[in-house]
Amino acid sequence: MSNPRLVRPSNHPPAAAEAGGVRPLVFVKGAGAVSNPQGRFERDARTPFDDGWGLDDGPGPQAPISVAREVARSIISRNQSPDIPFDLSVNPYRGCEHGCIYCYARPNHAYVGLSPGLDFERRLFAKSNAAELLRQELAHAGYRCQPINIGSATDAYQPIERTWRLTRAVLEVLSACDHPLTIITKSALVERDVDLLAPMARRGLAAVYVTITTLDPALARIWEPRAAAPWRRLELVRRLSEAGIPVGVSIAPLVPFVNEHELEQIMTEARAAGASSAFYMMLRLPWELKDLFVDWLNVHFPDRARRVLARLGDLRGGAGAHRLNDPRYHTRMKGQGKWAELLRMRFDVASRRLGYGQGRVALRTDLFRPPGRDGQMALFPVSDVPSAGAR
Repeated sequence: MSNPRLVRPSNHPPAAAEAGGVRPLVFVKGAGAVSNPQGRFERDARTPFDDGWGLDDGPGPQAPISVAREVARSIISRNQSPDIPFDLSVNPYRGCEHGCIYCYARPNHAYVGLSPGLDFERRLFAKSNAAELLRQELAHAGYRCQPINIGSATDAYQPIERTWRLTRAVLEVLSACDHPLTIITKSALVERDVDLLAPMARRGLAAVYVTITTLDPALARIWEPRAAAPWRRLELVRRLSEAGIPVGVSIAPLVPFVNEHELEQIMTEARAAGASSAFYMMLRLPWELKDLFVDWLNVHFPDRARRVLARLGDLRGGAGAHRLNDPRYHTRMKGQGKWAELLRMRFDVASRRLGYGQGRVALRTDLFRPPGRDGQMALFPVSDVPSAGAR
């Protein structure tokens, strides 16, 4: 690993400065974040101060990746947002080794007293009882089958999955009871589980969405540094498609003047590789992610940082760089205004030209068999099992 390089920009874009001082920005090869700010729930605030010996921001940038065992209390998360196309999700890991600077899950690390910055990609948690909990929750009398999305927050196939194999265990539970699932990932490790996914796909129970945000390896190295290279993700789309697994491409997030100009090229290459559907999302910057992304822009794209932030502000209500996030349903994923409309038109035109299908793959729910249903209970169809709210 190369030596860390301290960067102290003298002309910070809006939102990059903290009260009483400037956050120390550290670029390290292989890391996405360039800072390690406190989480929003910390009781005491610490302000960096340069006394002539350099700025210090907690743990050093070369701290090794650590994984702590987490015993979760539940594993199926339920979504209430009308602009997310699934209601149920499972995330076997907290934090993500991929280090994507744009990840909207980063602020969740504040709930465990850690920084959404470098801590998010180096201090990870593995939900060791994920498969056991899933089996219990699927067997509950009130459970109603809907497709479960795996990896909606952090990538379920990040590098530590090679050792922990929690995602593999979750797939084995879902496969055993014919439960529909979708996966969203930017890791080629998903190919390991084709032996489970291909038979499920043939029964209409599985689909995979591969995230491709850029085809430029130089950009990929600095904003998603430990994820699979762009060419490898296109190869992943090809191999999954050849195995008979429906594959879509997720172009998320798009950032003006950073990667949005690649939209049509990504769609073209993914379609040629076998993707049958596509969707996109604009960059979201909730909570601490706003400052983390501004810091990253300040280090890697100082020449266009103000322009990028101004356009993001326009997309979030026309307030310029002073408002970089809009949490409202229906507008937070795509933005609003003329620029958002232009992007939507570009996507629609490319979709029609390339022959992408409309919407996501429809999966079957009628084959589901709850775990542990045997004997006389197995004689009753799943639709006869009363829901939790039945009277």
